[in-house]
Amino acid sequence: MEFMEIPTILANAGADFSLAGMWEQMGVVAKAVMVLLLLMFLISFAVVIERLRVFGKARGQSISYIMMLRNFLQERKLPEAVAAVQTHSDSPIAKLVGAGLNEYLKGMDALQEEGPDDVGDFDLVDAVNRQIERAKEREVANLKRGLTVLATVGSTAVFVGLFGTVVGIITAFQGISSDGGGGLSSVAGGISEALVATAVGLMVAIPAVVFFNFFNSRIELFQIDMNDVASELIDYVLKEGRY
Repeated sequence: MEFMEIPTILANAGADFSLAGMWEQMGVVAKAVMVLLLLMFLISFAVVIERLRVFGKARGQSISYIMMLRNFLQERKLPEAVAAVQTHSDSPIAKLVGAGLNEYLKGMDALQEEGPDDVGDFDLVDAVNRQIERAKEREVANLKRGLTVLATVGSTAVFVGLFGTVVGIITAFQGISSDGGGGLSSVAGGISEALVATAVGLMVAIPAVVFFNFFNSRIELFQIDMNDVASELIDYVLKEGRY
């Protein structure tokens, strides 16, 4: 018997393969599995849409801010560069640069007001570098928000579907037992539960895994960009503010 012939045989045996028909044939446990998989799909779908929006804004605003930053640094308009972060609040690079420049300006003010000898062992470059590292960790964490949901759905949806498959097979054997070894119609409901649960589990898990890997690759690109910008900013501080 070929695998493609199974649906035809089950249909001839009285199994209804419409969505409503399969739902009616499912037991309580199988229905609970389907509802759980549906909830997992909706949650992962919401996370994907939200992350796509966040990453899209982050990329667009980061490009815009970097173009502005070059002019600000060349003209030494550091307060303007910090102020421009407010209009690029969705850019992790802008917030990283803003944190570093703000620390730099406060350090310069302290050195000018108190004098280098009065601030002790204060190292302006080290202070800026520490602030940049803290901002970088914060922004990476913000970019990763929600990815644990996709990882959880991608890794567990298949097993939830497998649980539904096992329940369906058990139902099929119960049908054989109660029917005294009757025909294929006695196992049609259980087999349909098993097939549907497996298919739905895969349909939920595969997109979650794909988007999880996609977002991780985008985060790696953002990290590379943030490291490059942070390095250039530290070089600028070394040239302009070292005492």
